[in-house]
Amino acid sequence: MATRGKRAKALTNEATSSSGAPAFRRVANAFANKPAVTFMEGKGFGSRALRVNGKIFAMLSSRGQYVVKLPAARVNALVSSGTGQHFDAGKGKPMREWLAISGRVDLWMSLAKEAYQFVSGSLSGGDS
Repeated sequence: MATRGKRAKALTNEATSSSGAPAFRRVANAFANKPAVTFMEGKGFGSRALRVNGKIFAMLSSRGQYVVKLPAARVNALVSSGTGQHFDAGKGKPMREWLAISGRVDLWMSLAKEAYQFVSGSLSGGDS
């Protein structure tokens, strides 16, 4: 069951089971002071997800992939460059605004900032 409204910094003690958890924790901590950012943990799509105003902008998938929501054109460009792939939530249909990355933790923070800006409509992301 998801805990509604849990602050992102609570992630430090919770999302430690996957290999990407330390990198995701760093991303979550960078956004912990944003008032509208929460971390929600549960089952299915969006478990272990950072949300802004209740909308997911970054998450760890059940397969350990780092997933961010970006404009479709940006996702297509990143897929074309080999950075990642369209995310498939297990329904056999890739999602056009979702990028999944395996590894490449060096890109996670910058992509989280882009995703935060896209989903929130904000001009500033988390702290570096």
